[in-house]
Amino acid sequence: MMNLLNVENLHVAFRTEEGTFRDAVRGVSFSLGREKLGIVGESGSGKSLTGRSILGVLPPYARMSADRLEFDNIDLRDASPRLRRSLRGSRLGMILQDPKFSLNPVMRIGDQIVEAIRIGNRRMSGRDARRKALETLEAVHIREPERVARLYAHELSGGMGQRVMIGMMVVREPDLLVADEPTSALDVSVRTQVLSILDELVTRRGMGLIFISHDLNLVSKFCDRVIVMYAGRIVETLQADRLQEAQHPYTRGLLSCLPSINRSLEPLPVLQREASWAELGQ
Repeated sequence: MMNLLNVENLHVAFRTEEGTFRDAVRGVSFSLGREKLGIVGESGSGKSLTGRSILGVLPPYARMSADRLEFDNIDLRDASPRLRRSLRGSRLGMILQDPKFSLNPVMRIGDQIVEAIRIGNRRMSGRDARRKALETLEAVHIREPERVARLYAHELSGGMGQRVMIGMMVVREPDLLVADEPTSALDVSVRTQVLSILDELVTRRGMGLIFISHDLNLVSKFCDRVIVMYAGRIVETLQADRLQEAQHPYTRGLLSCLPSINRSLEPLPVLQREASWAELGQ
C-alpha cells in the first residue's frame, strides 16, 4: 500500500540573535500510512515542529528544508500558499492541546462548525450545513448536540471543548490528522473518551493520524508505531507493541520511568543536549 506521507531529511531552523540559523529539527525522516503514528519526546525535542511543518503552519521566522515532504503525491515543499490553505482543513487537519486557543470565543459552536463546512462546500445550503454540524457533534459522542451548538467556547468543559475541536477537524473528512498533545490537559476518564473517539474515526474513515505526546506509556498503548525524538532527531522507531526491545539509551531511559509493580524504577540517564550522537548510540 502506498504511503500517505513521506518525510525525508526534514530540517527546521530559527535565526539566532547573532543572525545565524540554529536547527531545532535535524534530519527527520519517516513515512505514514493510514495508521496511528506516535511521536514522543521531551519538551523541545522537535516533535511539534515536525507536525507543524507538515501542515505548513511554522512561525514566519522559521526556515524549513527537506529532501522530500510529500503528501499523497503532492510535493509540499513547492506547494503555493493557496494550495497549502486549500489542503488544511480539507485533507489535512490539526488538533491542538487547548481548544480555548483554537475556538472563536465570540461565535457559537454550531456557527463555527457550519462555517468550516461551508468553506469546503459553498454550494451547501445553510440548513444542510447546520444538519451536518449536529451530526458531527453526535459523531464525537456529544449527547445534546443542539444545546451544545448554541454554546460559546467558554461554556464548554475541557473534554467537551476537545471533542468539539475533533469534530471541527474531521467534519470535512481529512486524510491526515495531526494531534498535538490533545489529551494532556484532560483527566484520565475524559482522556480515555477522547482517545476512543480518535481511534474510531481513524478506523472508520481510514485516516492517517500523527499523535504527538510526551507520554510514552499513552502512545505505546494507543498507536501502531512510535517514533522517539531527542534534541531534534529521531533516535528510534519501533512498533508500539515492541517498545520493550528498544536499544537507544534515551528510549531505554524513558521506559525505565514507567511505573511497574514487578520492578523497581531505574533513574533516567542524564543526557547533555550537546553530547555527541556517538555517545548516545546514534
